[in-house]
Amino acid sequence: MRLLFVKLKHIGDSLLLTPTLTAARAAHPQAEIRVIVRKGCEGILAGCPALDRVHTSAAPEAKNRSFLGGVVGDVRLAITLRRWRPDYAFELSDGDRGRMLVWLSGARVRCANTQGWPPQCWWRKTFNAFSQYAWLSSHRVEKDYFTVNEFLPLPKEVPPMVFERSRTERWQPAERLASFAVIHPGTRWVRKRWPVEKWVELGQWLLGRVPNVIISAGPDPGEVQNARQIQLTLGNRALITEGQTNWAQLAELLYRARLFVGVDTAAMHLAAACQCPSVVIFGQTNAAQWHPWKVRHKVVTASPQSLQDLPPEEYARAAEVDDVISACQEMGQWR
Repeated sequence: MRLLFVKLKHIGDSLLLTPTLTAARAAHPQAEIRVIVRKGCEGILAGCPALDRVHTSAAPEAKNRSFLGGVVGDVRLAITLRRWRPDYAFELSDGDRGRMLVWLSGARVRCANTQGWPPQCWWRKTFNAFSQYAWLSSHRVEKDYFTVNEFLPLPKEVPPMVFERSRTERWQPAERLASFAVIHPGTRWVRKRWPVEKWVELGQWLLGRVPNVIISAGPDPGEVQNARQIQLTLGNRALITEGQTNWAQLAELLYRARLFVGVDTAAMHLAAACQCPSVVIFGQTNAAQWHPWKVRHKVVTASPQSLQDLPPEEYARAAEVDDVISACQEMGQWR
């Protein structure tokens, strides 16, 4: 059996697919399983042993792709898929590019979740299996899982996310650290950020309980700059990744960390995949759909009273340091 899963979204979304891939492998051990993700998202799937092959389509940001290059790349990918001819192809990103690739794959069964599709949407003619799973009140892991489960029987219980520890890599600056917390203060989405001064206050509190704090940052220049400001105040007991760690190296740190504290971003989902207890600051994003999956965690949001006069893009910034510290204390990682 040949199974194709298409998830053309962002990096964290790719990791959210791993419970479905794990279950598909468990239920169908002889299947050949492939996925298509956006270029740049493949690294976070390196820890998923259920996969046989990862294909990539165009990068999610327009600045990182050219129209002609994207079209040529997708034509080549479609030819590869057509030759492989999957038995099942699942479009899980709810986008036209993914729908087109599923159609062109020539899969015998072409599946998509149609919640929100217009009744006369022309894409309906290119699919022959339609999931009616109502996912708007579910976690996004469950959206993928139960959409697939309607056509490809999977185990009853949804597994956790996965990044196998055997596939992690050491980050040399932290090799000798015995006890530390990881904070991930940044994201290229400004609306999800928490102010630098609040991270400094939290970092000082953490350093009163663990010998070291590792400040994780993605390669985005804004993320790196914010992380440097925090590290400068916290001093030499705080290490900064400078956006230089790959996902396998960050996973190794998260397997060893006492606690992860961060914002709603891919690093949060990776912490869950590594079963690192987590405290996460959410703003306007729906935490019910995106919270850390199947790991001990606390979600922190601003009080409703403090949000009354704020635009939604300021919601994350309004979360209080004391509430984040209280959540860290409740996790009980300091005994």
